[in-house]
Amino acid sequence: MQKFKDRWEIKSSWQLIFPILGLLGILFSSYLISKNIVTFIDIDQKDVAYIGILSAIIGFFSVLLLSITLKLFNILESKWQVTYRWELIAIFIVFAITGSTAARISDPIISFIGIHKETTSNWIYWPVRILFVFPIYQVLLLMVGWLFGQFKFFWNFEKKMLSRMGLSRLF
Repeated sequence: MQKFKDRWEIKSSWQLIFPILGLLGILFSSYLISKNIVTFIDIDQKDVAYIGILSAIIGFFSVLLLSITLKLFNILESKWQVTYRWELIAIFIVFAITGSTAARISDPIISFIGIHKETTSNWIYWPVRILFVFPIYQVLLLMVGWLFGQFKFFWNFEKKMLSRMGLSRLF
């Protein structure tokens, strides 16, 4: 365990929450992907083979997602200039929570104003949805980043992103 703590530069036990949440997120994502893949296989869910196939696919995607995530950590660690490696996990979790939440929140808002995917052209629906998701995402990114102790990183991230978009006068 000490080797794991040293690798991720974990100084206090409470910081272990980030690797645990990261691994749970990878497992949950692998489960969701696997469950969708297994629907294409004609097998009864009560069959023992179903559990074996589902478990094998979950294992495959868990290893795949973990290896992709670790490669991203190596690339982004120097680019983002974080103090501790465990902060990268916190940042990834903030991005995941914020993206999912912004997408969930925007759908009822656009439905409320009368724009529905089934009745509106994709050329109208998606730009309107993106226009609603973008500001919601920006606010949520700062709020969730603050909850995870990464407000400074996300505030700088926001300023940099908005200035690249030519919106630097907003801050």
